[in-house]
Amino acid sequence: MHKIIALSSSLFLFSLSLFGQAVLPDKDALAFHSDRRNALRHALPPNSVAVFFANPIRNRANDVDYVYHQDPNLFYLTGWTEPHAVLLVFSTPQMDEQGSYDEKIFVQERDPRAEMWNGYRLGKEGALQMGFDRVALRKEFVDAPVDFDRFDQVFMFDFHDDERKHPGQKYDLYQLKETFKQTIRFPEDFDRRTYQIQQSIRKVTVDNLAAVYAQIERQVQRDSTLLKDPLIEQFILQGGTQVPEDVKMKSAFLLRDYFFDVSLLPRIMGDLREVKTPFEKKRLKRAIEISAIGQVEVMKALRPGMSEREVQGIHEYVFKKYGAAYEGYPSIVGAGNNGCVLHYIDNAKMPETDDLILMDLGAEYEGYTADVTRTLPVAGTFTAEQRLIYQIVFEAQEAGIEKAVIGSSATAVTKATQAVVSAGLLKLGIIEKEEDFRRYFPHGAAHHIGLDVHDLSNYGPLPEDAIITVEPGIYIPKDSPCDPKWWGIGIRIEDDILITKSGPVNLSAAAPREWEAIEAMMALPSALDDFQLPKLSN
Repeated sequence: MHKIIALSSSLFLFSLSLFGQAVLPDKDALAFHSDRRNALRHALPPNSVAVFFANPIRNRANDVDYVYHQDPNLFYLTGWTEPHAVLLVFSTPQMDEQGSYDEKIFVQERDPRAEMWNGYRLGKEGALQMGFDRVALRKEFVDAPVDFDRFDQVFMFDFHDDERKHPGQKYDLYQLKETFKQTIRFPEDFDRRTYQIQQSIRKVTVDNLAAVYAQIERQVQRDSTLLKDPLIEQFILQGGTQVPEDVKMKSAFLLRDYFFDVSLLPRIMGDLREVKTPFEKKRLKRAIEISAIGQVEVMKALRPGMSEREVQGIHEYVFKKYGAAYEGYPSIVGAGNNGCVLHYIDNAKMPETDDLILMDLGAEYEGYTADVTRTLPVAGTFTAEQRLIYQIVFEAQEAGIEKAVIGSSATAVTKATQAVVSAGLLKLGIIEKEEDFRRYFPHGAAHHIGLDVHDLSNYGPLPEDAIITVEPGIYIPKDSPCDPKWWGIGIRIEDDILITKSGPVNLSAAAPREWEAIEAMMALPSALDDFQLPKLSN
């Protein structure tokens, strides 16, 4: 017993001496996060506060948890990677006995025994070194709740309520959120969509009546249960011909006690995160370069008899070899008909020699994730049918990339790719009408990347320094209503495109896209050609 206690004490001192060097972000990262908090602060209305919670700890099974991944918005603003944390960003300086401050973070405490099992914690001391105005322990958020009533508005993201309540833990994330909900009088039956529509009705004017009515009508058409709310039903019934002052008054009455808002903060964060700073571009370019090298190395290494999982392993080995600790999303490696499953992640098949293998993978480097897809012939050369479909997808991607310019949109990129796919499938006789292309190309062709593979954005006109994917595909599963010679062909080509003043820049161009260049790359020797493992005994 005494030896264990002594070891714990030694670990405590050891970790205190190490955390500043091993865990704290570097000065460039700290400057970036501080700048992002300032940008958010300037976007907030006067006398308001924005509240961000850490992500929950996700349980894998029994007493084993998944590797912890921080909430991207909290990480974007702080660089903080530990659970059970809350960040407050104030639009107007606050005062306490120490003077004026603009932000406050609540963090978990140091715990030598827990750290012996699960790794070092920064604690309050580490957070102070990261440059926050005020740092407090998480217990203070629960035991001495913040007086949010003094603010005109409290901005937040809606709750997902997917965190566990940890038995015996008084100050876990579950309790932090429960305390916050009680403090802001958050209704138990709160529905975000109904709330947002009621807010739109409350603010409607003569100038925006037509647009607001059309938007609400579209939402109701998609989900008629929204009409269960009497205000929404009354608004729709009035037909959008004149401003419904009576409905506006009722909505204002219903919302009178809501001084929290779940609409504005996602829009502000979307505007901030879709434009990448030089700090972010450096990390994203590294993640993309690593991912492209992974595709190239698989092109050289792929041979008949190699399983989907083995191909996945080569990609992920390359990621880790270059310092990318994780994948940005579950790796998709689908051969043959599995390539026609858009988010196939079983990766358990042994491909046939004449199969294509679709590989959609992205390295995550220092929090930022790439998203690169290539489709290869297992045999090293495309069949005639595969080549024809591949060329349509390639030309569609070329058309999409051409539209990836300042002021364009993800929708414009997608439409450009759809036009090429539709015409190509029609020419080959795979479809009979242009609009039938959606059977074989059912997804959009562009999204932002960053801290999330589908990064937070408001999806308006593309700004300079956004980074988006362009990813058309054609997927013809078995038993499709076309000639069986096309069955089992699934092809997607995906690249990560930087939006610049001089036009789109393909950051993943190091991985060949043209079918001729892919075949040439696959003919080259691989560093893994001589890598042989012993056979298992059974």
